[in-house]
Amino acid sequence: MTVDCLIEDTRWADLKLETLAEAAVAAALDGVGLEPSVWDVSLMACDDARIAVLNADFRGKPQPTNVLSWPVQERGAAVAGETPLPPDPADPELGDIAIAWDTCAAEAEAAGITMAAHTTHLIVHATLHLLGYDHERDADATLMEGLETQILGNMGLSDPYKD
Repeated sequence: MTVDCLIEDTRWADLKLETLAEAAVAAALDGVGLEPSVWDVSLMACDDARIAVLNADFRGKPQPTNVLSWPVQERGAAVAGETPLPPDPADPELGDIAIAWDTCAAEAEAAGITMAAHTTHLIVHATLHLLGYDHERDADATLMEGLETQILGNMGLSDPYKD
C-alpha cells in the first residue's frame, strides 16, 4: 500500500502524518476485508483556506471542512445499507483525500481528543468514502459509522459517535 502524502501546511509535519496516514488507511482497508498492500491513496494535508477553495470547486460549498475525498470510481451501493462494490485490484488507485489542519485542530480540541486520534478517524472516514461508503442515507450512515467504530476500536481509539 502506498499513501502518497503532499504536505502543504507544515503544521502537519509535527504530527508525523505520513506514518499516521499509512496506519489509518491500512486499518480501514483491513477493516473491510481488503489486503492493504494492493491499494494506493493520495493525501493532501492543507489548511482551511485551501480546503475551502476545494470545497467550493467540488461541492459548491465555499467554506472550510475537515476532510474531502475523491474516489477514482463510484462504488456506492444501489440499495441503502448494503456493502458498496469492491474495488478492482487491476486498478489499485482508490482516490484522493484532502485534510485541513485548522478545522481538524478545532474539532479535536472541542471534543477533548488528541489531534492524532481525530486525524486518524478522519482518514479512516475518508478512506471508506473512497471505497464507496457514505452517510447520506440513514442505512448507509449506520453501516459506515459501525465500520468506523470497529476499525478505530481495533486501533485502540474510542468511538467517535458515542454520546
